[in-house]
Amino acid sequence: MIYINSFLFAGIICLIGQVILDHTKLTAGHITTMFVILGAFLDIFSIYDKIILWAGGGALVPITSFGHLLIHGGLEKASEYGLIGLIMGMFDLTASGITSAIIISFFLCFIFKPKS
Repeated sequence: MIYINSFLFAGIICLIGQVILDHTKLTAGHITTMFVILGAFLDIFSIYDKIILWAGGGALVPITSFGHLLIHGGLEKASEYGLIGLIMGMFDLTASGITSAIIISFFLCFIFKPKS
């Protein structure tokens, strides 16, 4: 059942993004930002943790999970170190993803040529 829930949640996120993209003048960057903020907002009220329990990996893959991880790590460290802990915690949980994206992008720029 977790596979079905996972598929449904990730599919609904994609469906919402595609509907917004098709029916508004918003760009993909705007929609991505909205989903990150939505994930962060849902984590503030501990709703996203319940979604993860229901959807499993389907809730950890979409871009909403990035907002969830930013706030989740930030709030965890903020209780221990205060305001500076907020910033430390944001990069604590997301560091591996950000670092791998930078390294992979660096090497891919040698393989592919950008369009003018």
